Amino acid sequence: MNKMHSMSRTIAWSVWMIASIFYAYQYILRVMPSIMRPDIMAQFDIGAGGFGQFSGVYYIGYSLMHLPIGLMLDRFGPRKVMTACTILTVIGMLPLVFSSYWAYPVFGRLLVGMGSSAAILGVFKIVRMTFSEERFTRMLSLSVTIGLIGAIYGGGPLSSMRTDIGFHAVVEILAVVGLLLAALTYWIIPDLEGKPEGGVLENVKEVLTNRRVLAACAFAGLMVGPLEGFADVWGATFLKQVYGYSNGMADSLPSMIFIGMCFGSPLLNLIAERIGNLVAIIASGLVMAVSFVWMMYWPLSPTVASAIFVIVGVCGAYQILAIYKASTYAREEVAGLTTAVANMIIMIFGYGFHTVMGSTIEWMGGPNVSEALVYGVAVIPVALCLGTAGFAFLLMLESREPASPLVTVEK
Repeated sequence: MNKMHSMSRTIAWSVWMIASIFYAYQYILRVMPSIMRPDIMAQFDIGAGGFGQFSGVYYIGYSLMHLPIGLMLDRFGPRKVMTACTILTVIGMLPLVFSSYWAYPVFGRLLVGMGSSAAILGVFKIVRMTFSEERFTRMLSLSVTIGLIGAIYGGGPLSSMRTDIGFHAVVEILAVVGLLLAALTYWIIPDLEGKPEGGVLENVKEVLTNRRVLAACAFAGLMVGPLEGFADVWGATFLKQVYGYSNGMADSLPSMIFIGMCFGSPLLNLIAERIGNLVAIIASGLVMAVSFVWMMYWPLSPTVASAIFVIVGVCGAYQILAIYKASTYAREEVAGLTTAVANMIIMIFGYGFHTVMGSTIEWMGGPNVSEALVYGVAVIPVALCLGTAGFAFLLMLESREPASPLVTVEK
């Protein structure tokens, strides 16, 4: 029995809620560059390539800190680790306001990514410690829904605030909110120091040398473009330049992808229970690829675009299925570590998407050239097809193997 089982339900739900709010907060910070792009590029005099690097470095910090933070959560508990990481995200935002030298905001963006990695890992840790295994996927889906609400309100409303009070004031408000969240985290979450498990290095080596785990993570990483490349950064710019949408419309529409993910998380899980995890992932990849090809070559009305983005968002919830699937390829004793590694590998592909898309757009003429944006966004369906083909290969391998509990158990 773990320590959380002795807690009252009120405390348990409060602990889970504060972790979920931090998850929502880091989503707001993740999509912020998309809304602030013109201000950031003008203030620091950078091009699309430099802005792509700025946006993408978030995922370097986010991904590289997964293993250290996962280990620290086990050793020191969520209270100390999540409080410190929330403060780290606040520190990372400050160079946008107080610096004129471009290297500092880039380094700050790295710090924001590093601190943000504690959000999802903290949710994993707290859900496992607070609720029974049978309720794990349900509570995780609820946390993801709360987090994606943060992403939704990082679109249109954040754009309105930027227009009304300026982007410096918005950053300052987000910093104050972060400090208040850090204080609540330290106050609400009790000390949950777990006993460090022996053989940590051996377990890490076991996961990192598991070829099927690594393959599943890489294939899933190739499919994150709709969320991390389009919705996070280039979606609004694409809709303004290529479709001629108004600023408000273009800033708000990509948020429909996050709305779709809110519903897609539980819905796709139900579908996967009926048709199989890998089949659901493959179907999601195909739908997203077709949607982006359609969007690039046939102009869409705002209504049709909204519907397509919701569908893409529902399919984008494949990430939860992929992370769980990767964990089934490892021993149960290292399933938690496997989820951290899986999320780390998948998210680091975000840096690749931002870098490749930003460089392609700049090479083809810059963000003010419609054709350049089309070429940049074209990276997404190409990668989706590659990732989908990879999961089809894994499905083929499984169909040729005898049933194994590590492969067939699904929740």
